[in-house]
Amino acid sequence: MTIETTATDSVEQICRAVIERGFNNGDLEGLDALVATDIIEHQDGATSGIDGLRALITELRTAIPDLHLAIEDTATSGDTTWFRIRSTGTNDGPIWGRPPTGRPIDITVIDIMRVADGRMVEHWGVADRLAVLKQIGAMGGGGR
Repeated sequence: MTIETTATDSVEQICRAVIERGFNNGDLEGLDALVATDIIEHQDGATSGIDGLRALITELRTAIPDLHLAIEDTATSGDTTWFRIRSTGTNDGPIWGRPPTGRPIDITVIDIMRVADGRMVEHWGVADRLAVLKQIGAMGGGGR
């Protein structure tokens, strides 16, 4: 699926395109049309700037090659969109210094994205990392 966006697209459309192109499809070059080069990142462990976003996507898609983010709820106010996302996939690559387990991952992610001039300029992300650790067997319990 191709998602084309323009500066006149809605804040939500731009944010959805970042999720679809970048995270679901791994289209790192496609982010240029959607994300400011100096994006400010507030997610713990992530680096600001478009190269930081590309590194995050690469890390996630290496650890979870079949990564899929499904937007389940959304709210938009002005220049900011909130998503509740279901993130699923299989841990077939190293994650956070741990070897791959082949186990499925199914977690909730909350993303908040601010858009200006047709590009995402700021991001806050909260992924349920504890659930990931439990699901890959790194913290007792093996399921959700």
